[in-house]
Amino acid sequence: MAGERILVVEDNEKSMKLFRDVLQATGYHPLEASTGEDAVELARLHLPALVLMDVQLPGIDGVEALARLRRDARTASIPAVALTAQAMHGDRERFLEAGFAEYLSKPVDLAELLRTVEELTT
Repeated sequence: MAGERILVVEDNEKSMKLFRDVLQATGYHPLEASTGEDAVELARLHLPALVLMDVQLPGIDGVEALARLRRDARTASIPAVALTAQAMHGDRERFLEAGFAEYLSKPVDLAELLRTVEELTT
């Protein structure tokens, strides 16, 4: 539902701007992190409705950041979407097994992104 806080974890500035602009234009409130460590900290502090997590990040990767969120009772149930530019066969299953609620490959189809955000925040 629009109005929710969405944590966007993305180290590419152009991609971050695109996600931010699209989310803001549709009424969401994006929080921004460029590392897995910052994502964990922001999620614990703000308890967003959803996390959009780039898988390849400096420092800890998105899979490890999600594992840390899942080990914390405050953030364990926040749904997360894996985002990756280097989609390979079997990635979807691997990311879903890691605890992501959904998986989107980059470049992200914006209509699909918004459908996914809406589904996971209602």
